[in-house]
Amino acid sequence: MMSSLKTSLLWLALVAGLTTFNSSEAIAQQREIKQVKGNLYLFRNNAHLSVFLVTSDGVIATDPINEGAAKWLEEEIRKRFQKEIKYVIYSHSDNDHIAGGQVFADTATVVAHENAAPIINDGTYTAPPNVTFSESSIVQLGDGQVKLHFFGVSHTDNLIVMEFPQQKAIFVVDSLNINRMPYRNLPSFYMPELIDFIKQVEKLDYEIAIPGHGGLGTPKDVARYRNYLEDLYIKVEEAHKAGKSLEQAQASIQLEQYKDFDNYEAWLPLNIEGVYRNLNR
Repeated sequence: MMSSLKTSLLWLALVAGLTTFNSSEAIAQQREIKQVKGNLYLFRNNAHLSVFLVTSDGVIATDPINEGAAKWLEEEIRKRFQKEIKYVIYSHSDNDHIAGGQVFADTATVVAHENAAPIINDGTYTAPPNVTFSESSIVQLGDGQVKLHFFGVSHTDNLIVMEFPQQKAIFVVDSLNINRMPYRNLPSFYMPELIDFIKQVEKLDYEIAIPGHGGLGTPKDVARYRNYLEDLYIKVEEAHKAGKSLEQAQASIQLEQYKDFDNYEAWLPLNIEGVYRNLNR
């Protein structure tokens, strides 16, 4: 079973392995649906990933990404599965992931963390949530289930983990990457809280980790990403305590054991900048 799982993950990683967003992708609007496991499917819109679960009573969708992507996904789900989207779960409040939720509003209940609701309600980019929760919740639809977890601040103060227990899969946007550096200078990231967040993720019972960008992975990949965050934080904290400037820290910290991560050379100096900013908050 593990060999077939690894093969599937490798194939999905190649499919979803875009690491940067560029204008040519935006113009092309590259979209596709791939089966992850059982009735759990991956939806890719250019460099953004989302997932949806097909159940006996309809579909549980996650981040709509944008209005055009949401319309395409709704039509494809009706065409391929002859089902309506009954739930939409937002990963967090960032509009590059959850814009376009109004497309599903006629048929779906929208779910988000309680901290996301005021931010979403103040904007016009997506449908407001009908249901919110604080620490945990379960979305049950027919024979399908999604467990929702809030493990504290990580990227924003409202990002949640979506666990699909029947498929032993998790969907974690932005706070988790697979073989990929954290985004640039860690905008809206909390450090070292992000490390504690990943540790909580690692306690879940899963085999497949699905991020919001890039490729899919396994628990070992999640552990390695956490190791990178720990090593990054330790090195930057040491430099900060020694009185080094940001520029001096960027010149001296290498972390070459992670140089195979996508965007290593371009984003390591920016990651260091982001940790420095957190240390000074």
